[in-house]
Amino acid sequence: MKLAEVKQVLALLDKVDFQLEDGSFVPEHFHVTEVGQVEKKYIDCGGVVRTEKKVSFQLWNANDVDHRLKAGKLLNIIRLSENKLGIEDGEVEVEFQGKTTIGKYHLAFNGQHFILINTVTACLAEDACGINPTDLPDASASCCDPNSGCC
Repeated sequence: MKLAEVKQVLALLDKVDFQLEDGSFVPEHFHVTEVGQVEKKYIDCGGVVRTEKKVSFQLWNANDVDHRLKAGKLLNIIRLSENKLGIEDGEVEVEFQGKTTIGKYHLAFNGQHFILINTVTACLAEDACGINPTDLPDASASCCDPNSGCC
């Protein structure tokens, strides 16, 4: 979901809810501790230089159970970040503390709630590695054979 879409949805909402794919919700007294733009430059295992630019929201579950972030307040925070930081419209990635580490999620909206969609890793140079993703035994398997020359 792009930032412009998030802003359109927020303009129509009173409250903001984030639901995980397993059906559970981020506690309603969460805070948005960061809105920013993240740029990542890297080389994939096939030697291709890549750049990604994403808008980042960081959610924090505080012990402050008496407050709840309203949609208008989040919209104002986003507008301020666009104004002060020059944040561009882009895909939104949400960070949220899991049981043991921070998770990164894609964002969607189901008509009622924002949905945190689990992210997964993938080989970006399948053609260089000579691996068909359907041949992999599971999603956690490496795409690069040590003898393939791509790594």
